[in-house]
Amino acid sequence: MRRILAQAQKELIQLLRDRLAVALALLLPVILLLLQTTAISLTVNDLPIVVQNLDGSQASQKLVDAFRNAISFHIVAWPTDKQPEGAFTSNKARGVVIIPVDFGRRIARGEQADVQMLVDGSDSNTAQIIAGDAQQIVRAFNAQTGATRPDPVVAAIRLWYNPSRSSKMFYGPGIFVMAMSIFPPLLATLAMSKEGEQKTILQVYVANISAHEFLLGKILAFMIVASAEALIMLAILFAGFGLRFAGDPTPFLVATVLYMFCVTTFGNMVGAAIPSQVAAVQAIALTGFLLVYMFSGLLFPISNIPASIRWLSNFVWGRYYIEIVRDAMLAGGGWPAVWWKVLIVGGIGTGFYGLAWRNMRRMQLKV
Repeated sequence: MRRILAQAQKELIQLLRDRLAVALALLLPVILLLLQTTAISLTVNDLPIVVQNLDGSQASQKLVDAFRNAISFHIVAWPTDKQPEGAFTSNKARGVVIIPVDFGRRIARGEQADVQMLVDGSDSNTAQIIAGDAQQIVRAFNAQTGATRPDPVVAAIRLWYNPSRSSKMFYGPGIFVMAMSIFPPLLATLAMSKEGEQKTILQVYVANISAHEFLLGKILAFMIVASAEALIMLAILFAGFGLRFAGDPTPFLVATVLYMFCVTTFGNMVGAAIPSQVAAVQAIALTGFLLVYMFSGLLFPISNIPASIRWLSNFVWGRYYIEIVRDAMLAGGGWPAVWWKVLIVGGIGTGFYGLAWRNMRRMQLKV
């Protein structure tokens, strides 16, 4: 144990002497958390649309006012004698509502009055939002005017866990996991690959320290750094984003320790296998960042990933930790909901440690 602590102390001293590395360890995760949670949003407001009212009746004007009062849309001026497609090509609007000339007369007669909605489909997500909000506005207009019969079945929808649909509350835990997946393994792999690149690893080979002690010392040092990162980001999530532990926090705490062990061991494993800092950083960027970013459910549900490559998500350690963090801060299911995910994180970390030790076991070979 004394040798492990000495190795960890040596790594921390080297890290503190490098101000750039300290900034990388503590400042960049905070910047990533603030930028990503601000840039990504679940809601869209003030989408520009054009409303061409060809009728001019009182009923049509009420429908125009319904679109104007919606926070989702912003009506921009467009002449009724110009083709609506021009609003798309000139980038003036993302949608066009066309009210026909006989709209008011049909409403007065109790007949079906069709309204045409043109949507710019170049951005599929925005197109779905425009279409969905437009349907809600028309449905509310029908309910107020009594233009249609009430539906026989009405679904009363209540949102749980994140009723305000706050983007920060949803993406905040995911970006927290993303930062924990990038920076601790990056620092760990730089420190390990530097040993091989500068040949200082030879001094370790002739020293009276085993491969287990050498690896555990490095892992412990960067777990301490990862703990500092986690505490800073959690303070931002709690104080700035309004997140709280929804239930028992012990699954989150245990999983966080195991995840720090997992990612720092992964960094040491890559650094031990690739004695080049540039190549090791590229490997971390490809695996530690890209896999977690694309296959963890951070941006979109895993079920939306094509089935041909969806199986890769089963081997992505960030997938399980994101689900644990979101459960702790939003759902509050506790151990019954996430115990097996905690075990998987620990199992993946153990596998990484075994591979790292395999690359370093020659330290224990007898001469």
